[in-house]
Amino acid sequence: MNIVSFDAFRTLGLPSVRYIKPERMYEHLDDIQRADWVLFPEYWQIHTLVYALKKRIFPSLASYHLGHDKVEQTRAFLALCPEHVPPTQIRASTPENIADIDRRFAYPMIAKRIKSSMGDGVSLIENRAQLARHAEAEPVLYVQERLPIDRDLRIVLVGDEVLTAYWRVTPLGGYRSNVSQGGQVDYDAIPDEAIALARRLARGLGVNHAGFDIAMAWGHPFVFEFNRLFGNQGIPDSARRLGQAILRTLQREDDMGPGSRPPFGLTG
Repeated sequence: MNIVSFDAFRTLGLPSVRYIKPERMYEHLDDIQRADWVLFPEYWQIHTLVYALKKRIFPSLASYHLGHDKVEQTRAFLALCPEHVPPTQIRASTPENIADIDRRFAYPMIAKRIKSSMGDGVSLIENRAQLARHAEAEPVLYVQERLPIDRDLRIVLVGDEVLTAYWRVTPLGGYRSNVSQGGQVDYDAIPDEAIALARRLARGLGVNHAGFDIAMAWGHPFVFEFNRLFGNQGIPDSARRLGQAILRTLQREDDMGPGSRPPFGLTG
């Protein structure tokens, strides 16, 4: 299998991969054209690779498009499984919408920047004045009800494999469970319902490389988001295990044959 990667770090566990720096893509068009798979391009590259060069990419096109923007991602979740999405409002940052959200939600609530990761851009809003200040800084209001939780789950899927699942326990007095924000990893008692939801979302959306963030409240799983480029802190021997899972996914896609494969990298 002839594989080109644009991310050396994320393909360390794969054998015989040709690495090309993203900014040098146009110097290596012949190598890219010969490749069976192109792995981990940057977002700005994907339309050229998929539509102009007709290359198969990994992660899938759906993983890129939906993973790029919390708004588009949440709208897809609401279409596929609305019962598993926390109460959410996505509005333009106008005085009228601030007033409407103030009426609809109890304080404290959670507000999020629509393009952020690792817990950055997540704010605990405790009153209307804070909501108004948040709206001044963000053109889009993305607001969710704060669930009664002290932890959430990170569930990592590669292809159709659940590679790992663990709790991220929120630091005392905090509201963000991200490991980068001080959250603690706990592998005990992972709910089957949360695993099933992550599988349903990945399969239904065509996402094949993601870390899903799912909370359990009142015995029910709620999805917050997924990250296409997730952290590896909770994955023991991450380079080897991720590399092997990626290779198995690519081989399964090849075994399916072109007649049964969705177009334009929509694998999953």
